[in-house]
Amino acid sequence: MIHENISILRKKRKLTQEALGESVGVSRQTVAKWESGESTPDLETAGRLASVLDVTLDDLTNTPMPPDTQADILRGKYAFGLVTVGDKGQIVIPVRARRVFHINPGDQLLVLGDEDRGLALVDAKFFLEMAEGIKHGGK
Repeated sequence: MIHENISILRKKRKLTQEALGESVGVSRQTVAKWESGESTPDLETAGRLASVLDVTLDDLTNTPMPPDTQADILRGKYAFGLVTVGDKGQIVIPVRARRVFHINPGDQLLVLGDEDRGLALVDAKFFLEMAEGIKHGGK
């Protein structure tokens, strides 16, 4: 149970395995072994872990996380399916995605890229408003 709880609570707090490991003084690999059930933290480390994850040691080790905790982690995340890139680089955004994100014909989307994480499409108006806000000191 502890391995499931560590994983669920880490994700709920939007921590990477590396960040959680740094917070409790262990490596990312150690956190990965805990989450896979391959090993468990010693008592002292489990206490630090419970503190970082903001739960009691008893909750971390003995209490199954409520089912809605997992749902909280996934809320707002979607997998709409595959798209095919055309000869000129065009893609067709699935209908459900367009509905969920209110994308209409003529809307402009900004394409962002990260070589490690991939591509992202961002509403151009939202991006420009955020940039303008940053330009004016967050006002």
